[in-house]
Amino acid sequence: MNAKTRGYRLWYIPDGYIPPISTGSLVSHESICVLNANETAANLEVTIYFEDRDPIENVPVRVEGRRTAHVRTSSLAKNGESIPVGVPYAMEVASDVPIIVQYSRMDATQPANTLATTMGFPVDTNG
Repeated sequence: MNAKTRGYRLWYIPDGYIPPISTGSLVSHESICVLNANETAANLEVTIYFEDRDPIENVPVRVEGRRTAHVRTSSLAKNGESIPVGVPYAMEVASDVPIIVQYSRMDATQPANTLATTMGFPVDTNG
């Protein structure tokens, strides 16, 4: 990665799952955490893949320049389709400018809540 690049344009997150139940006051959820360290806005297209159905393709997300965004995956929707709870999924995050993508999961299915986070898998599309 070039020092001026500040990220990648294509990222993959292979493991997603929004639990159908939560306990206590917190709600189980997952988020794409995006850092756009560029001066210009990043226009993302998120494609959501499933085991047994066609993907939800090119869901638009915008992250302004020099900003961060925490996008709950349950809010991603296109043409009335969204990620159902209790269904495994994966995501492709494509951007028109280089970005950094982290993935976070809040599991509140039991009284001892868990917060897990991992970096997405970047793909070098610059050759």
